Amino acid sequence: MRDTYEDLRKEFERRGQGHVFKFWGGLGDSEKSALAADLREVDLDELERLCETLVFPKEKPPVCDFSKLVPAPYKPLPADKNSDPEWERARKAGAEALRAGRVAAFVVAGGQGTRLGLDAPKGIFEISPVKRKPLFQIFAEKLLDAKRVYGVEIPWMIMTSHLNDSDTRKFFEERGFFGLNPDSVYFLKQGRMPAVTEGGKLILRSKNSLSMVPDGHGGCLRAMSRSGALAALKKRGVDIISYFQVDNPLVNIIDPHFVGFHILGGSQMSSKMIKKAYPLEKVGHFCVYEGSLCVVEYSDLPKEYQELRNPDGSIKFDAGSVAIHLIDLDFADRLGGYSDFSLPFHRANKKVAFADENGNPATPAEPNAIKFEMFVFDALKMARNPLVIEGKRSQEFSAVKNASGVDSPATCVRDQKIYFAEWLEKVGVRLERGADGAPKIDLEISPLFASNEEEFVRRWNSLNPKPDIKTSPFYLGV
Repeated sequence: MRDTYEDLRKEFERRGQGHVFKFWGGLGDSEKSALAADLREVDLDELERLCETLVFPKEKPPVCDFSKLVPAPYKPLPADKNSDPEWERARKAGAEALRAGRVAAFVVAGGQGTRLGLDAPKGIFEISPVKRKPLFQIFAEKLLDAKRVYGVEIPWMIMTSHLNDSDTRKFFEERGFFGLNPDSVYFLKQGRMPAVTEGGKLILRSKNSLSMVPDGHGGCLRAMSRSGALAALKKRGVDIISYFQVDNPLVNIIDPHFVGFHILGGSQMSSKMIKKAYPLEKVGHFCVYEGSLCVVEYSDLPKEYQELRNPDGSIKFDAGSVAIHLIDLDFADRLGGYSDFSLPFHRANKKVAFADENGNPATPAEPNAIKFEMFVFDALKMARNPLVIEGKRSQEFSAVKNASGVDSPATCVRDQKIYFAEWLEKVGVRLERGADGAPKIDLEISPLFASNEEEFVRRWNSLNPKPDIKTSPFYLGV
Protein backbone atom coordinates (compact mmCIF):
# COMPACT_ATOMS: atom_id res chain seq x y z
CA MET A 1 0.00 0.00 0.00
CA ARG A 2 1.29 3.48 -0.89
CA ASP A 3 -1.74 5.57 -0.04
CA THR A 4 -0.13 7.60 2.73
CA TYR A 5 3.38 8.83 3.38
CA GLU A 6 3.59 6.41 6.31
CA ASP A 7 2.56 3.49 4.08
CA LEU A 8 5.21 4.52 1.58
CA ARG A 9 7.88 4.76 4.26
CA LYS A 10 7.06 1.36 5.71
CA GLU A 11 7.21 -0.30 2.31
CA PHE A 12 10.61 1.17 1.43
CA GLU A 13 11.99 0.33 4.86
CA ARG A 14 10.74 -3.24 4.51
CA ARG A 15 12.57 -3.51 1.18
CA GLY A 16 15.81 -2.20 2.65
CA GLN A 17 15.50 1.22 1.01
CA GLY A 18 14.48 3.29 4.02
CA HIS A 19 17.51 5.59 3.62
CA VAL A 20 15.57 7.58 1.01
CA PHE A 21 13.71 9.19 3.94
CA LYS A 22 16.95 10.43 5.49
CA PHE A 23 16.04 14.11 5.09
CA TRP A 24 12.26 13.68 5.40
CA GLY A 25 11.93 15.46 8.72
CA GLY A 26 13.33 18.68 7.30
CA LEU A 27 11.20 18.77 4.16
CA GLY A 28 8.28 21.08 3.54
CA ASP A 29 4.91 19.85 2.29
CA SER A 30 5.68 20.42 -1.41
CA GLU A 31 9.09 18.75 -1.06
CA LYS A 32 7.56 15.72 0.63
CA SER A 33 5.02 15.50 -2.16
CA ALA A 34 7.79 15.64 -4.79
CA LEU A 35 9.81 12.86 -3.16
CA ALA A 36 6.72 10.72 -2.65
CA ALA A 37 5.89 11.10 -6.36
CA ASP A 38 9.34 9.80 -7.30
CA LEU A 39 9.05 6.89 -4.88
CA ARG A 40 5.63 5.90 -6.18
CA GLU A 41 7.16 5.71 -9.66
CA VAL A 42 9.50 2.93 -8.51
CA ASP A 43 8.36 -0.66 -9.03
CA LEU A 44 10.13 -2.26 -6.10
CA ASP A 45 9.37 -5.80 -7.26
CA GLU A 46 10.97 -5.07 -10.62
CA LEU A 47 13.89 -3.30 -8.95
CA GLU A 48 14.60 -6.30 -6.75
CA ARG A 49 14.54 -8.62 -9.76
CA LEU A 50 16.96 -6.38 -11.62
CA CYS A 51 19.29 -6.20 -8.65
CA GLU A 52 19.28 -10.00 -8.40
CA THR A 53 20.11 -10.48 -12.08
CA LEU A 54 22.22 -7.44 -12.96
CA VAL A 55 23.69 -6.07 -9.72
CA PHE A 56 24.27 -9.29 -7.75
CA PRO A 57 24.15 -12.01 -10.43
CA LYS A 58 24.71 -15.53 -9.12
CA GLU A 59 26.36 -16.44 -12.41
CA LYS A 60 28.52 -14.42 -14.74
CA PRO A 61 26.50 -13.04 -17.65
CA PRO A 62 27.07 -14.91 -20.93
CA VAL A 63 29.87 -13.52 -23.05
CA CYS A 64 29.41 -13.17 -26.79
CA ASP A 65 31.65 -15.50 -28.79
CA PHE A 66 32.37 -13.16 -31.69
CA SER A 67 33.71 -16.03 -33.78
CA LYS A 68 30.08 -17.22 -34.06
CA LEU A 69 28.86 -13.85 -35.30
CA VAL A 70 27.90 -13.62 -38.98
CA PRO A 71 26.58 -10.70 -41.03
CA ALA A 72 22.79 -10.57 -41.16
CA PRO A 73 21.12 -11.22 -44.51
CA TYR A 74 19.16 -8.30 -45.92
CA LYS A 75 17.03 -7.43 -48.92
CA PRO A 76 19.40 -5.41 -51.15
CA LEU A 77 18.34 -2.37 -53.09
CA PRO A 78 17.89 -3.07 -56.81
CA ALA A 79 19.32 -0.76 -59.44
CA ASP A 80 15.78 0.49 -60.10
CA LYS A 81 12.99 -0.22 -57.62
CA ASN A 82 10.31 0.72 -60.15
CA SER A 83 11.34 -1.98 -62.62
CA ASP A 84 12.08 -4.71 -60.09
CA PRO A 85 9.07 -7.08 -59.82
CA GLU A 86 9.69 -7.99 -56.17
CA TRP A 87 10.02 -4.37 -55.05
CA GLU A 88 7.01 -3.35 -57.11
CA ARG A 89 4.94 -6.10 -55.50
CA ALA A 90 6.05 -4.85 -52.08
CA ARG A 91 5.19 -1.26 -53.00
CA LYS A 92 1.67 -2.23 -54.01
CA ALA A 93 1.12 -4.19 -50.79
CA GLY A 94 2.47 -1.30 -48.71
CA ALA A 95 0.40 1.31 -50.53
CA GLU A 96 -2.75 -0.77 -49.98
CA ALA A 97 -2.00 -0.98 -46.24
CA LEU A 98 -1.38 2.76 -46.06
CA ARG A 99 -4.63 3.58 -47.84
CA ALA A 100 -6.41 1.30 -45.38
CA GLY A 101 -5.07 3.35 -42.44
CA ARG A 102 -3.01 0.49 -41.01
CA VAL A 103 0.18 2.51 -40.33
CA ALA A 104 1.03 5.03 -37.59
CA ALA A 105 4.30 6.92 -37.09
CA PHE A 106 6.34 6.97 -33.91
CA VAL A 107 9.31 9.20 -33.10
CA VAL A 108 11.74 8.97 -30.19
CA ALA A 109 12.08 12.62 -29.16
CA GLY A 110 12.98 12.65 -25.49
CA GLY A 111 16.39 14.30 -25.87
CA GLN A 112 17.47 17.90 -25.53
CA GLY A 113 19.51 19.75 -28.14
CA THR A 114 22.26 20.49 -25.62
CA ARG A 115 25.13 19.29 -27.81
CA LEU A 116 23.78 21.48 -30.61
CA GLY A 117 23.72 24.56 -28.38
CA LEU A 118 19.94 24.40 -27.95
CA ASP A 119 18.45 24.42 -24.46
CA ALA A 120 15.19 22.92 -25.71
CA PRO A 121 13.85 19.66 -27.17
CA LYS A 122 16.03 18.49 -30.04
CA GLY A 123 12.97 18.31 -32.31
CA ILE A 124 12.81 22.12 -32.20
CA PHE A 125 16.26 22.43 -33.80
CA GLU A 126 16.07 24.23 -37.15
CA ILE A 127 17.81 22.23 -39.85
CA SER A 128 16.31 22.55 -43.36
CA PRO A 129 18.67 24.26 -45.87
CA VAL A 130 16.58 27.27 -46.93
CA LYS A 131 13.57 27.77 -44.68
CA ARG A 132 15.35 26.56 -41.51
CA LYS A 133 12.42 24.37 -40.57
CA PRO A 134 12.66 22.54 -37.24
CA LEU A 135 12.91 18.76 -37.25
CA PHE A 136 9.35 18.36 -35.96
CA GLN A 137 8.00 20.43 -38.87
CA ILE A 138 9.87 18.35 -41.45
CA PHE A 139 8.32 15.15 -40.08
CA ALA A 140 4.86 16.74 -39.83
CA GLU A 141 5.03 17.80 -43.47
CA LYS A 142 6.01 14.26 -44.51
CA LEU A 143 2.90 12.98 -42.77
CA LEU A 144 0.76 15.62 -44.46
CA ASP A 145 2.21 14.56 -47.81
CA ALA A 146 1.35 10.92 -47.02
CA LYS A 147 -2.22 12.01 -46.25
CA ARG A 148 -2.43 13.67 -49.67
CA VAL A 149 -0.96 10.65 -51.47
CA TYR A 150 -2.85 7.88 -49.67
CA GLY A 151 -6.03 9.71 -48.74
CA VAL A 152 -5.81 8.85 -45.05
CA GLU A 153 -4.63 10.55 -41.88
CA ILE A 154 -1.45 9.02 -40.45
CA PRO A 155 -1.51 9.12 -36.62
CA TRP A 156 1.74 10.21 -34.99
CA MET A 157 3.04 9.16 -31.57
CA ILE A 158 5.75 11.41 -30.11
CA MET A 159 7.73 10.07 -27.17
CA THR A 160 8.95 12.92 -25.00
CA SER A 161 10.71 12.81 -21.65
CA HIS A 162 10.04 14.20 -18.20
CA LEU A 163 12.57 16.90 -19.10
CA ASN A 164 11.01 18.13 -22.35
CA ASP A 165 7.38 16.99 -22.42
CA SER A 166 5.88 20.37 -21.53
CA ASP A 167 8.11 22.31 -23.96
CA THR A 168 7.35 19.86 -26.79
CA ARG A 169 3.59 20.09 -26.33
CA LYS A 170 3.77 23.88 -26.10
CA PHE A 171 5.81 24.07 -29.32
CA PHE A 172 3.24 22.05 -31.26
CA GLU A 173 0.39 24.13 -29.88
CA GLU A 174 2.13 27.40 -30.77
CA ARG A 175 2.77 26.15 -34.32
CA GLY A 176 -0.77 24.89 -34.82
CA PHE A 177 0.51 21.30 -35.02
CA PHE A 178 1.95 22.29 -38.44
CA GLY A 179 -1.41 21.61 -40.03
CA LEU A 180 -1.86 18.15 -38.53
CA ASN A 181 -5.06 17.17 -36.77
CA PRO A 182 -4.25 17.50 -33.02
CA ASP A 183 -6.50 14.50 -32.34
CA SER A 184 -4.12 12.37 -34.39
CA VAL A 185 -0.99 13.41 -32.47
CA TYR A 186 -0.30 11.39 -29.33
CA PHE A 187 2.27 12.62 -26.81
CA LEU A 188 3.63 10.07 -24.35
CA LYS A 189 6.46 10.35 -21.85
CA GLN A 190 9.37 7.94 -21.77
CA GLY A 191 9.56 5.87 -18.63
CA ARG A 192 12.22 6.29 -16.00
CA MET A 193 14.14 3.87 -13.84
CA PRO A 194 15.88 4.58 -10.54
CA ALA A 195 19.66 4.49 -10.52
CA VAL A 196 21.23 2.37 -7.77
CA THR A 197 24.62 1.98 -6.12
CA GLU A 198 26.85 -1.09 -6.46
CA GLY A 199 25.11 -2.20 -3.29
CA GLY A 200 21.68 -1.99 -4.93
CA LYS A 201 20.60 1.08 -2.95
CA LEU A 202 18.49 3.85 -4.41
CA ILE A 203 20.29 7.16 -4.87
CA LEU A 204 18.91 10.51 -3.76
CA ARG A 205 19.54 13.26 -6.29
CA SER A 206 18.54 15.87 -3.73
CA LYS A 207 16.89 15.86 -0.33
CA ASN A 208 13.50 15.54 -2.00
CA SER A 209 14.14 13.64 -5.24
CA LEU A 210 15.50 10.33 -6.50
CA SER A 211 18.12 9.93 -9.19
CA MET A 212 15.87 8.74 -12.01
CA VAL A 213 17.15 8.05 -15.52
CA PRO A 214 15.39 7.26 -18.83
CA ASP A 215 14.77 3.55 -19.38
CA GLY A 216 16.42 3.44 -22.83
CA HIS A 217 14.92 3.58 -26.31
CA GLY A 218 13.47 0.13 -25.71
CA GLY A 219 11.31 1.75 -23.06
CA CYS A 220 9.26 3.19 -25.91
CA LEU A 221 7.27 -0.06 -26.07
CA ARG A 222 6.23 0.28 -22.43
CA ALA A 223 5.42 3.96 -22.97
CA MET A 224 3.26 3.17 -26.03
CA SER A 225 1.38 0.37 -24.32
CA ARG A 226 0.99 1.74 -20.80
CA SER A 227 -0.02 5.23 -21.93
CA GLY A 228 -3.02 3.79 -23.76
CA ALA A 229 -1.77 5.08 -27.12
CA LEU A 230 -1.65 1.62 -28.69
CA ALA A 231 -5.20 0.85 -27.57
CA ALA A 232 -6.39 4.11 -29.13
CA LEU A 233 -4.55 3.38 -32.38
CA LYS A 234 -5.91 -0.15 -32.54
CA LYS A 235 -9.44 1.27 -32.45
CA ARG A 236 -8.52 3.33 -35.51
CA GLY A 237 -7.47 0.19 -37.39
CA VAL A 238 -3.70 0.68 -37.03
CA ASP A 239 -1.62 -2.48 -36.80
CA ILE A 240 1.87 -1.32 -37.87
CA ILE A 241 4.12 1.25 -36.15
CA SER A 242 6.76 3.16 -38.16
CA TYR A 243 9.58 3.86 -35.68
CA PHE A 244 12.30 6.50 -36.16
CA GLN A 245 14.42 8.93 -34.17
CA VAL A 246 14.13 12.69 -34.07
CA ASP A 247 17.66 13.50 -35.24
CA ASN A 248 17.32 12.19 -38.83
CA PRO A 249 15.47 14.61 -41.15
CA LEU A 250 16.04 12.38 -44.19
CA VAL A 251 14.10 9.43 -42.75
CA ASN A 252 11.43 8.07 -45.09
CA ILE A 253 8.69 7.80 -42.47
CA ILE A 254 6.02 6.44 -44.78
CA ASP A 255 7.76 4.02 -47.13
CA PRO A 256 5.35 1.73 -49.05
CA HIS A 257 8.17 -0.59 -50.15
CA PHE A 258 9.29 -1.12 -46.54
CA VAL A 259 5.71 -1.61 -45.32
CA GLY A 260 5.04 -4.04 -48.15
CA PHE A 261 8.07 -6.24 -47.44
CA HIS A 262 7.10 -6.26 -43.76
CA ILE A 263 3.56 -7.45 -44.57
CA LEU A 264 4.47 -9.93 -47.29
CA GLY A 265 7.19 -11.42 -45.10
CA GLY A 266 4.81 -12.01 -42.20
CA SER A 267 7.22 -10.11 -39.98
CA GLN A 268 6.48 -8.78 -36.51
CA MET A 269 9.48 -6.44 -36.72
CA SER A 270 11.43 -5.22 -39.74
CA SER A 271 14.42 -2.89 -39.88
CA LYS A 272 16.14 -0.63 -42.38
CA MET A 273 19.89 -0.97 -42.82
CA ILE A 274 22.31 1.48 -44.41
CA LYS A 275 25.67 0.27 -45.66
CA LYS A 276 28.41 1.60 -43.42
CA ALA A 277 30.32 4.53 -44.91
CA TYR A 278 33.58 3.28 -43.36
CA PRO A 279 34.53 0.35 -41.08
CA LEU A 280 34.48 2.21 -37.76
CA GLU A 281 31.33 4.24 -38.34
CA LYS A 282 29.47 4.61 -35.04
CA VAL A 283 26.35 2.62 -35.87
CA GLY A 284 25.02 -0.71 -34.69
CA HIS A 285 25.61 -3.81 -36.78
CA PHE A 286 22.90 -6.20 -37.94
CA CYS A 287 24.23 -9.69 -37.26
CA VAL A 288 23.09 -13.25 -36.72
CA TYR A 289 24.25 -14.90 -33.51
CA GLU A 290 23.40 -18.50 -32.73
CA GLY A 291 20.55 -18.41 -35.21
CA SER A 292 18.95 -15.14 -34.06
CA LEU A 293 18.93 -11.75 -35.76
CA CYS A 294 20.40 -9.09 -33.49
CA VAL A 295 22.10 -5.71 -33.42
CA VAL A 296 25.60 -5.42 -31.97
CA GLU A 297 26.52 -1.89 -30.98
CA TYR A 298 29.77 -0.43 -32.33
CA SER A 299 30.97 -0.05 -28.76
CA ASP A 300 30.55 -3.80 -28.18
CA LEU A 301 31.92 -5.16 -31.48
CA PRO A 302 35.73 -5.46 -31.37
CA LYS A 303 37.58 -3.19 -33.78
CA GLU A 304 39.04 -6.13 -35.69
CA TYR A 305 35.54 -7.38 -36.48
CA GLN A 306 34.33 -3.95 -37.57
CA GLU A 307 37.27 -3.80 -39.98
CA LEU A 308 36.86 -7.28 -41.47
CA ARG A 309 36.68 -7.36 -45.27
CA ASN A 310 35.17 -9.75 -47.79
CA PRO A 311 37.37 -11.20 -50.57
CA ASP A 312 36.17 -8.41 -52.90
CA GLY A 313 37.32 -5.77 -50.42
CA SER A 314 33.86 -4.75 -49.18
CA ILE A 315 33.16 -4.43 -45.46
CA LYS A 316 32.05 -7.77 -44.05
CA PHE A 317 29.78 -6.41 -41.30
CA ASP A 318 28.37 -3.68 -43.52
CA ALA A 319 24.72 -3.56 -42.43
CA GLY A 320 24.48 -0.49 -40.24
CA SER A 321 21.50 0.03 -37.94
CA VAL A 322 20.11 3.58 -38.09
CA ALA A 323 17.07 3.12 -35.81
CA ILE A 324 14.39 2.77 -38.50
CA HIS A 325 11.93 -0.04 -37.79
CA LEU A 326 8.43 -1.32 -38.46
CA ILE A 327 6.79 -3.03 -35.49
CA ASP A 328 3.45 -4.81 -35.40
CA LEU A 329 1.14 -3.10 -32.93
CA ASP A 330 0.06 -6.29 -31.14
CA PHE A 331 3.69 -7.39 -30.81
CA ALA A 332 4.67 -4.00 -29.36
CA ASP A 333 1.69 -4.12 -26.99
CA ARG A 334 2.70 -7.54 -25.67
CA LEU A 335 6.32 -6.45 -25.15
CA GLY A 336 5.27 -3.22 -23.48
CA GLY A 337 2.59 -4.60 -21.21
CA TYR A 338 2.87 -6.09 -17.75
CA SER A 339 3.49 -9.72 -18.74
CA ASP A 340 6.72 -11.70 -18.53
CA PHE A 341 7.08 -11.35 -22.30
CA SER A 342 9.13 -8.17 -22.31
CA LEU A 343 12.43 -6.71 -23.43
CA PRO A 344 15.40 -7.49 -21.19
CA PHE A 345 17.06 -4.76 -19.19
CA HIS A 346 20.79 -4.13 -19.54
CA ARG A 347 23.17 -2.77 -16.96
CA ALA A 348 25.28 0.32 -17.59
CA ASN A 349 27.68 2.00 -15.17
CA LYS A 350 27.11 5.76 -15.28
CA LYS A 351 27.92 9.02 -13.54
CA VAL A 352 24.77 10.21 -11.77
CA ALA A 353 24.30 13.39 -9.76
CA PHE A 354 23.57 12.71 -6.08
CA ALA A 355 22.98 14.32 -2.71
CA ASP A 356 25.94 14.12 -0.34
CA GLU A 357 25.74 13.28 3.37
CA ASN A 358 24.38 16.75 4.09
CA GLY A 359 21.91 16.72 1.23
CA ASN A 360 23.94 19.08 -0.92
CA PRO A 361 24.07 18.41 -4.70
CA ALA A 362 27.21 16.62 -5.86
CA THR A 363 28.60 15.50 -9.20
CA PRO A 364 30.83 12.41 -9.33
CA ALA A 365 34.14 12.34 -11.21
CA GLU A 366 33.77 8.64 -11.97
CA PRO A 367 30.79 6.33 -12.56
CA ASN A 368 28.97 5.95 -9.27
CA ALA A 369 25.71 4.32 -10.26
CA ILE A 370 24.11 1.46 -12.13
CA LYS A 371 21.53 2.35 -14.74
CA PHE A 372 18.95 -0.07 -16.14
CA GLU A 373 17.96 0.39 -19.77
CA MET A 374 16.22 -1.47 -22.60
CA PHE A 375 17.11 -1.52 -26.29
CA VAL A 376 14.34 -1.62 -28.89
CA PHE A 377 16.41 -3.76 -31.27
CA ASP A 378 16.37 -6.60 -28.72
CA ALA A 379 12.82 -7.16 -29.96
CA LEU A 380 14.27 -8.55 -33.20
CA LYS A 381 15.33 -11.71 -31.35
CA MET A 382 11.76 -12.14 -30.10
CA ALA A 383 9.94 -11.32 -33.32
CA ARG A 384 8.47 -13.74 -35.82
CA ASN A 385 10.18 -13.56 -39.23
CA PRO A 386 12.28 -10.43 -38.57
CA LEU A 387 13.48 -8.77 -41.78
CA VAL A 388 16.22 -6.33 -42.73
CA ILE A 389 15.72 -4.15 -45.82
CA GLU A 390 18.42 -1.98 -47.39
CA GLY A 391 17.91 1.76 -47.59
CA LYS A 392 19.84 4.35 -49.58
CA ARG A 393 22.03 6.48 -47.32
CA SER A 394 21.79 9.67 -49.38
CA GLN A 395 17.99 9.54 -49.27
CA GLU A 396 17.29 8.03 -45.84
CA PHE A 397 19.94 8.89 -43.27
CA SER A 398 21.83 11.96 -42.11
CA ALA A 399 21.83 12.41 -38.36
CA VAL A 400 22.34 15.69 -36.55
CA LYS A 401 23.99 14.87 -33.24
CA ASN A 402 27.11 17.01 -32.81
CA ALA A 403 27.80 20.74 -32.97
CA SER A 404 30.58 20.23 -35.52
CA GLY A 405 32.33 17.52 -37.47
CA VAL A 406 30.60 14.23 -38.29
CA ASP A 407 26.80 14.15 -37.90
CA SER A 408 26.60 17.90 -37.39
CA PRO A 409 24.21 20.57 -38.70
CA ALA A 410 26.72 21.37 -41.44
CA THR A 411 26.90 17.78 -42.71
CA CYS A 412 23.14 17.33 -42.37
CA VAL A 413 22.36 20.46 -44.42
CA ARG A 414 24.91 19.31 -47.02
CA ASP A 415 23.29 15.88 -47.21
CA GLN A 416 19.81 17.35 -47.60
CA LYS A 417 21.01 19.48 -50.52
CA ILE A 418 22.61 16.41 -52.14
CA TYR A 419 19.34 14.54 -51.54
CA PHE A 420 17.29 17.16 -53.36
CA ALA A 421 19.88 17.44 -56.16
CA GLU A 422 19.58 13.68 -56.79
CA TRP A 423 15.83 14.13 -57.26
CA LEU A 424 16.35 16.94 -59.74
CA GLU A 425 18.89 14.92 -61.69
CA LYS A 426 16.24 12.21 -62.09
CA VAL A 427 14.18 14.70 -64.09
CA GLY A 428 17.13 16.00 -66.12
CA VAL A 429 18.10 19.08 -64.07
CA ARG A 430 21.88 19.41 -63.65
CA LEU A 431 23.30 21.53 -60.86
CA GLU A 432 26.88 22.66 -60.39
CA ARG A 433 28.35 20.95 -57.35
CA GLY A 434 31.12 21.80 -54.95
CA ALA A 435 34.00 19.64 -53.75
CA ASP A 436 31.78 18.15 -51.04
CA GLY A 437 29.27 16.92 -53.62
CA ALA A 438 26.57 19.39 -52.61
CA PRO A 439 25.00 21.77 -55.14
CA LYS A 440 26.49 25.25 -54.96
CA ILE A 441 23.06 26.85 -54.61
CA ASP A 442 21.01 26.66 -51.43
CA LEU A 443 18.30 24.17 -52.27
CA GLU A 444 15.24 22.80 -50.47
CA ILE A 445 12.21 20.83 -51.59
CA SER A 446 9.37 20.76 -49.07
CA PRO A 447 7.84 17.40 -48.12
CA LEU A 448 4.55 19.14 -48.90
CA PHE A 449 5.60 18.97 -52.55
CA ALA A 450 7.05 15.46 -52.29
CA SER A 451 8.58 13.38 -49.51
CA ASN A 452 10.32 10.76 -51.65
CA GLU A 453 11.98 10.49 -55.03
CA GLU A 454 9.20 8.62 -56.80
CA GLU A 455 6.57 11.16 -55.74
CA PHE A 456 8.85 14.05 -56.68
CA VAL A 457 9.38 12.74 -60.21
CA ARG A 458 5.63 12.32 -60.70
CA ARG A 459 4.76 15.78 -59.41
CA TRP A 460 7.62 17.54 -61.21
CA ASN A 461 6.61 16.04 -64.54
CA SER A 462 3.10 17.40 -64.01
CA LEU A 463 4.35 20.99 -63.55
CA ASN A 464 3.90 23.38 -66.46
CA PRO A 465 5.89 25.57 -66.65
CA LYS A 466 8.84 24.15 -64.74
CA PRO A 467 10.42 26.31 -61.99
CA ASP A 468 13.66 28.20 -62.68
CA ILE A 469 16.43 26.70 -60.53
CA LYS A 470 19.26 29.03 -61.55
CA THR A 471 19.04 31.38 -58.61
CA SER A 472 19.92 30.77 -54.97
CA PRO A 473 18.22 30.11 -52.66
CA PHE A 474 15.74 27.84 -54.41
CA TYR A 475 12.74 26.54 -52.50
CA LEU A 476 10.00 24.33 -53.92
CA GLY A 477 6.93 24.23 -51.72
CA VAL A 478 3.33 23.19 -52.22
